[in-house]
Amino acid sequence: QDQLAESGGGSVQAGGSLTLSCLVPGYGSGKKCAAWFRQAPGQKREGVAVIYVNNQGSDYSDFVRGRFTISHDTAKRMVYLQMNKLRPEDSGMYYCASIPWGGGNCYEFHEADFTYWGQGTQVIVSS
Repeated sequence: QDQLAESGGGSVQAGGSLTLSCLVPGYGSGKKCAAWFRQAPGQKREGVAVIYVNNQGSDYSDFVRGRFTISHDTAKRMVYLQMNKLRPEDSGMYYCASIPWGGGNCYEFHEADFTYWGQGTQVIVSS
Protein backbone atom coordinates (compact mmCIF):
# COMPACT_ATOMS: atom_id res chain seq x y z
CA GLN A 1 0.00 0.00 0.00
CA ASP A 2 2.97 2.32 0.50
CA GLN A 3 4.60 1.36 -2.77
CA LEU A 4 5.08 4.31 -5.05
CA ALA A 5 4.42 3.78 -8.76
CA GLU A 6 6.16 5.68 -11.54
CA SER A 7 5.16 5.89 -15.19
CA GLY A 8 5.91 7.94 -18.28
CA GLY A 9 9.46 6.97 -19.10
CA GLY A 10 10.55 6.27 -22.64
CA SER A 11 12.93 7.16 -25.42
CA VAL A 12 13.29 10.65 -26.83
CA GLN A 13 15.77 12.60 -28.91
CA ALA A 14 17.92 15.29 -27.39
CA GLY A 15 16.00 18.53 -27.05
CA GLY A 16 12.73 16.68 -26.56
CA SER A 17 10.40 16.43 -23.59
CA LEU A 18 8.93 13.78 -21.33
CA THR A 19 6.60 13.89 -18.36
CA LEU A 20 6.98 11.37 -15.56
CA SER A 21 4.16 10.59 -13.15
CA CYS A 22 4.21 9.04 -9.71
CA LEU A 23 1.36 7.80 -7.58
CA VAL A 24 2.22 8.45 -3.93
CA PRO A 25 -0.11 6.61 -1.54
CA GLY A 26 -0.69 8.65 1.56
CA TYR A 27 0.66 11.84 0.01
CA GLY A 28 -0.34 14.56 2.43
CA SER A 29 -1.85 12.32 5.08
CA GLY A 30 1.17 10.18 5.82
CA LYS A 31 3.89 11.66 3.62
CA LYS A 32 5.12 15.25 3.59
CA CYS A 33 7.07 15.46 0.37
CA ALA A 34 8.03 13.61 -2.76
CA ALA A 35 11.19 13.68 -4.83
CA TRP A 36 12.59 12.38 -8.05
CA PHE A 37 15.97 10.70 -8.11
CA ARG A 38 17.80 9.24 -11.07
CA GLN A 39 20.57 6.76 -11.64
CA ALA A 40 22.59 6.26 -14.78
CA PRO A 41 24.35 2.93 -15.39
CA GLY A 42 27.48 2.70 -13.24
CA GLN A 43 26.66 5.96 -11.48
CA LYS A 44 25.40 6.84 -8.02
CA ARG A 45 21.76 7.72 -7.60
CA GLU A 46 21.26 11.48 -7.42
CA GLY A 47 18.45 13.77 -6.37
CA VAL A 48 16.73 15.66 -9.19
CA ALA A 49 13.77 17.58 -7.75
CA VAL A 50 11.64 17.69 -4.61
CA ILE A 51 8.27 19.15 -3.66
CA TYR A 52 6.48 19.58 -0.34
CA VAL A 53 2.83 18.65 -0.08
CA ASN A 54 1.72 21.69 1.90
CA ASN A 55 3.02 24.38 -0.48
CA GLN A 56 6.32 24.75 1.34
CA GLY A 57 7.90 24.87 -2.04
CA SER A 58 10.08 22.85 -4.32
CA ASP A 59 13.72 22.66 -5.28
CA TYR A 60 15.96 21.30 -8.03
CA SER A 61 19.48 20.12 -8.48
CA ASP A 62 21.54 22.54 -10.51
CA PHE A 63 21.90 20.21 -13.45
CA VAL A 64 18.13 20.28 -14.16
CA ARG A 65 17.17 23.72 -12.88
CA GLY A 66 15.41 25.70 -15.59
CA ARG A 67 14.68 22.58 -17.67
CA PHE A 68 12.66 20.34 -15.34
CA THR A 69 9.53 21.20 -13.36
CA ILE A 70 8.13 19.22 -10.46
CA SER A 71 4.45 19.55 -9.60
CA HIS A 72 1.72 17.68 -7.79
CA ASP A 73 -1.99 17.06 -7.64
CA THR A 74 -2.59 16.40 -3.97
CA ALA A 75 -6.19 15.27 -4.47
CA LYS A 76 -5.01 12.55 -6.84
CA ARG A 77 -1.86 11.83 -4.78
CA MET A 78 0.17 12.34 -7.93
CA VAL A 79 3.57 13.93 -8.39
CA TYR A 80 4.88 14.86 -11.83
CA LEU A 81 8.21 15.70 -13.39
CA GLN A 82 8.05 17.68 -16.62
CA MET A 83 11.39 17.33 -18.37
CA ASN A 84 12.21 19.71 -21.22
CA LYS A 85 15.34 20.27 -23.33
CA LEU A 86 16.48 16.75 -22.52
CA ARG A 87 20.13 15.84 -22.96
CA PRO A 88 21.77 12.44 -23.40
CA GLU A 89 23.24 12.80 -19.91
CA ASP A 90 19.69 12.89 -18.51
CA SER A 91 19.31 9.22 -19.43
CA GLY A 92 18.84 6.78 -16.59
CA MET A 93 16.36 5.14 -14.29
CA TYR A 94 14.13 7.70 -12.60
CA TYR A 95 12.76 6.92 -9.15
CA CYS A 96 10.04 8.56 -7.13
CA ALA A 97 10.53 8.64 -3.36
CA SER A 98 8.81 10.10 -0.32
CA ILE A 99 9.44 11.01 3.30
CA PRO A 100 6.82 10.56 6.02
CA TRP A 101 5.78 13.28 8.42
CA GLY A 102 8.35 13.48 11.18
CA GLY A 103 11.11 12.33 8.85
CA GLY A 104 14.18 14.12 7.61
CA ASN A 105 14.64 17.27 5.53
CA CYS A 106 13.38 16.61 2.04
CA TYR A 107 15.55 19.32 0.48
CA GLU A 108 18.77 17.54 1.47
CA PHE A 109 18.10 14.57 -0.85
CA HIS A 110 19.46 12.11 1.72
CA GLU A 111 18.41 8.76 0.30
CA ALA A 112 18.27 7.21 3.76
CA ASP A 113 15.55 9.68 4.76
CA PHE A 114 13.31 8.66 1.89
CA THR A 115 11.44 5.72 3.37
CA TYR A 116 9.20 4.98 0.40
CA TRP A 117 10.37 4.28 -3.15
CA GLY A 118 9.00 3.25 -6.49
CA GLN A 119 10.45 0.69 -8.87
CA GLY A 120 11.65 3.30 -11.33
CA THR A 121 10.94 4.23 -14.92
CA GLN A 122 13.57 4.28 -17.65
CA VAL A 123 14.42 7.44 -19.60
CA ILE A 124 16.64 7.23 -22.68
CA VAL A 125 17.75 10.38 -24.47
CA SER A 126 19.52 9.86 -27.78
CA SER A 127 21.79 12.39 -29.43
